[in-house]
Amino acid sequence: MAEISAKLVKTLRDKTGAGMMDCKKALAETNGDTEKAIEWLRQKGIASAEKKAGRTAAEGAIGSYIHTGARVGVLVEVNCETDFVARGEIFQELIRNVAMQIAACPSVDYVKVEDIPADVADREKQIEMGRDDLAGKKEEMKEKIVAGRIGKRLKEMALMDQPYIKDSTITVSELVKQVAGKVGENVQVRRFVRFNLGEGIEVETADFAAEVAAMSGAS
Repeated sequence: MAEISAKLVKTLRDKTGAGMMDCKKALAETNGDTEKAIEWLRQKGIASAEKKAGRTAAEGAIGSYIHTGARVGVLVEVNCETDFVARGEIFQELIRNVAMQIAACPSVDYVKVEDIPADVADREKQIEMGRDDLAGKKEEMKEKIVAGRIGKRLKEMALMDQPYIKDSTITVSELVKQVAGKVGENVQVRRFVRFNLGEGIEVETADFAAEVAAMSGAS
C-alpha cells in the first residue's frame, strides 16, 4: 500500500474541497492514486457536499423514531436548503436513519465534538488523569496519554463520529455527506433529544424482608 503523505492529502483537498480525513480515506482506498481518489470522493458525494457546507441550511424537517417496545423515543432536526429537498424521499430516509442511530447510541449526547461544553471535556480529563494505570508516570507522558484517551472519549459522545449502524464502514458524518451530494444541498444534523421511559423518576423500592420482620414483631 502506498504511503499517504500529508502533501498528497493537501493536494487532493485543494482539488476537491473535501475534508482532510475524507481525502486521507479516499487516498487509502485508491492506493494513493489522486485521480482515482477524486472519483471515489465524487461517487460518495463527499466532494460536492464539502463545497456546499458553508451555505445556509434553514429548511429541513423534524423526524422521530420510537423503538420496539416504546421504551426509547427520539426527535431529531435535520436541515437542508430548500423545502423541496426536505420533502423528498432521500432526505426523509436520512432523518429516519439518523433518528434510529440516536436511539441505538445511548452514550451519545451531542451532535459534534465541537458541541461538547468545555466543562464536560474538563471533567472527562480529570477522570482520565486519575486513572490508576497513570500513577508514577511523568507529567508530560500522562498529558500525552490522556489527550489520546480524551479525543477518543469525546468522539464516543458525538453522533457524527459514530459508525453508521447499517454500514459500519462509514460514520454518520459520511452518511450525511453522501446524502448532501445526492440532493445537491448543504445538509446538517442540528439537534436531537432522546427520551428513555421512566428516566428521572425515583421509584420507591419496598424492603419486603424488613416489612415481614416488622409484622412478625407486631404479632
